[in-house]
Amino acid sequence: MRVIFMGTPDFSVGTLNALVKAGHEVVLAVTQPDKPKGRGGKMQLTPVKEAAMAHGIPVFQPKRVRTPECIKELERYAADIIVVIAFGQILPKEILELTPFGCVNVHASLLPKYRGAAPIQWAVINGEKVSGVTTMQMDEGLDTGDMLLKTEIVLDEKETGESLHDKLSEAGAKLCAETLKAIEEGTVKPEKQGESPTEYAKMLDKTLGNIDWEQSAVSIERLIRGLNSWPGTYTDWNGKVMKLWAADVCRQEDPAAGGQGDEGVLAVGEYPAPGTIVRVEKDAFYVQTGDGVLKVTELQVPGKKKMDAAAFLRGYQIRAGEVLKKV
Repeated sequence: MRVIFMGTPDFSVGTLNALVKAGHEVVLAVTQPDKPKGRGGKMQLTPVKEAAMAHGIPVFQPKRVRTPECIKELERYAADIIVVIAFGQILPKEILELTPFGCVNVHASLLPKYRGAAPIQWAVINGEKVSGVTTMQMDEGLDTGDMLLKTEIVLDEKETGESLHDKLSEAGAKLCAETLKAIEEGTVKPEKQGESPTEYAKMLDKTLGNIDWEQSAVSIERLIRGLNSWPGTYTDWNGKVMKLWAADVCRQEDPAAGGQGDEGVLAVGEYPAPGTIVRVEKDAFYVQTGDGVLKVTELQVPGKKKMDAAAFLRGYQIRAGEVLKKV
């Protein structure tokens, strides 16, 4: 088929490559405008633009796809179908109905769960055991179109937002190729979506990573994994912003504190407030939460790269009784 591809970040690139490999004629790649990056302000190409150029595919980067000029430009390519994956703009009805087979979206969740901008991270944060990818016939609603095909991915116990991103990107590429094949053969059977059993997967921002130690150890550990690698989680440690990259939830039987006078351990009888460091060992330190204790194993402090807790504790002094708090 003649395909117009619309996507922007790394997540989209695998699908573009899969469509080319499957023999589809990708006649145009539509992606967000390049943006300046770093102190020098050098323009950074979008990952989809780089991939399209490598394949010799023309690139179109409109600031707004809703303009008549943009729609007219897309019409010129006489495509059979438009494939959309993490493009970054809402498409108007004129584009949704532009081609014979409409617009097919690759969405990183098992719809109708996790409609919205950040389904990957919220699946980890909310402790889902299974996630996946859905291809969908787009309509004017937000991720509400008829479902076409699905594939499931079981989350690992220590799944992060980054690792799940990579798994779903690969799965989505394969599923999109299968979907276009089914559309060509007329074997696809669209299925209406019901009501979503989860909240809207709202866009991530940096404030979400500001750890509230009143929350449970389980919730905080999931937040750390879900926001790894962006935007990350952080806390205040003696006026410094400490980023947390990995942690474990202590089992109920694990001692959070040792005997009276033990070095690096909060004394028995002291009731630790949430955020209090209750134990320091050679390779980790333990933090009281609103429910349970969190063992911090990987972190980062200002001016340093991320490091395991053992490396941090060799270079910094941190004591039981100190309190971590929201920034």
